[in-house]
Amino acid sequence: MSTNPTGRPPADLIAKAISAPLVRHVYTADPSAHVFEGRVYIYPSHDIEAGVPANDLGDQYAMEDYHVFRQDSPDSEAVDCGCVLHVRDVPWADRQMWAPDAAERDGRYYLYFPAKRADGLFQIGVACSDRPEGPFIAEPEPIRGSYSIDPAVFRDVDDAHYMVFGGVWGGQLQQYRDNQHSPLHAEPMGAAAALGPRIARLTEDMLQFAEAPRELRILDADGRALRADDHARRYFEGPWMHRHGGRYYLSYSTGNTHTLCYAIGDSPYGPFTWQGVLMTPVLGWTTHHSIVEFEGRWWLYYHDASLSEGVDHLRCIKCTELEHLPDGRIRTVHPYGPG
Repeated sequence: MSTNPTGRPPADLIAKAISAPLVRHVYTADPSAHVFEGRVYIYPSHDIEAGVPANDLGDQYAMEDYHVFRQDSPDSEAVDCGCVLHVRDVPWADRQMWAPDAAERDGRYYLYFPAKRADGLFQIGVACSDRPEGPFIAEPEPIRGSYSIDPAVFRDVDDAHYMVFGGVWGGQLQQYRDNQHSPLHAEPMGAAAALGPRIARLTEDMLQFAEAPRELRILDADGRALRADDHARRYFEGPWMHRHGGRYYLSYSTGNTHTLCYAIGDSPYGPFTWQGVLMTPVLGWTTHHSIVEFEGRWWLYYHDASLSEGVDHLRCIKCTELEHLPDGRIRTVHPYGPG
């Protein structure tokens, strides 16, 4: 989404937005929404101005804690439940508490989050609570075998839980092959297959991977893997999985082309066939979302940079209704109206 030469968004853009910011007293991004105990709980990033120069690795996104927000319904006020976890309370983490997610099992709540270790590598940790609003107590070590960013936990109909994760560039996914890290690895180029997100089933205690992460394949309509140079459709970051009509939907950000796309498969492990654009670009460089059902209606939670008038690392979470069409596709959302 472009801005004018002053660096601010066009004057009428914010007025056209289909959703107002859900939260105004702090900057929030990357909203993961879930229905727990009959209410919506949102687990976003907490953006701050840390004075770090911007770069393609995202060092300016220097978040250091998490707040949880509660809604009686998706169209009601979002109540700040306070700071539920800070980087200083995570023994293994050094900095950059990026996009989190949460899950519930047997009355226990789990907050999953990426953070950089002191050596600069991202891993994914977990913190636990007896309440969906926290506070959360972090496990002393990250999840064994975890790496990269953007954990999203999907609960299937058989009560199995899966974590989908991974982001390239600053998220470091391009440095991994077969779950092994090397700084010599780079993002694929040209006609090579694009990188896909990773998936791993969680153990019953929700604290570890029950299996080695595997790559999810995203295919075109002819069954070919999306190419690395297909920037309009290829995976970049921000995965989310939901189930509708007996099928599995994998949605994600394309990163440098600034859209949310989705693909459909018959299993959490895929393969997934690309279907279309879930949401067109928002104001700000990043786009990140979640999808949740509440009382029979579906909702898309997302963010833009309207509250800060276009500052990419100072964002605000938003929400709009999502429509699944009779043929299984999803109606594209235009965050500032059609046209």
